[in-house]
Amino acid sequence: MSLSTLDPRTALVVIDLQQGIVGMPTQPHTGPEVVARTVELADAFRAQDLPVVLVRVSFAADFADAVPGRTERQARGLAFPEGWDVVVDELSGRDGDIHVTKHNWSAFHGTGLDVQLRRRGITQIVLTGIATSIGVESTARDAYAHGYHVTLATDAMADADAEAHRNSVERIFPRLGESGSTAEVLELLAKTHG
Repeated sequence: MSLSTLDPRTALVVIDLQQGIVGMPTQPHTGPEVVARTVELADAFRAQDLPVVLVRVSFAADFADAVPGRTERQARGLAFPEGWDVVVDELSGRDGDIHVTKHNWSAFHGTGLDVQLRRRGITQIVLTGIATSIGVESTARDAYAHGYHVTLATDAMADADAEAHRNSVERIFPRLGESGSTAEVLELLAKTHG
């Protein structure tokens, strides 16, 4: 589906663009490409006095706050380098941004994100970030379930697995919202708030 509109009260929600994630190999876009496009969007949202939400994933050193379920692939016991969970410099340090720390895939589950958005009258979110099939898709699913209009800037997201990215973009996202490029989102933002 192509982009049709942005609501007057739309927020940009940025998923996991942090030191330990943006340097990992990703496809079809590199971490620095995703960051650069997200910075364009964040600057435009800030210029229109619209919220920018910077989401990061983090865990206590003993993983006490990590999701406890059994999986075939566990993150428990991994050692993360110092500062891996710090939002990249290009996006951080702006007054007025909303900061959310999550301990699982979705930015909604177990956080105050929904309350923060509703208090500001937000009815739509634009999503960017890494990884497409994990944090971005999980947040998109929850945003849809919470009744938000969802827009996905697909050239401002990437995944470690090209097929997983493609599956999310082609099969999942059309059921959750509208997808488009950074340029298309910026064009709609200018029309809505210009």
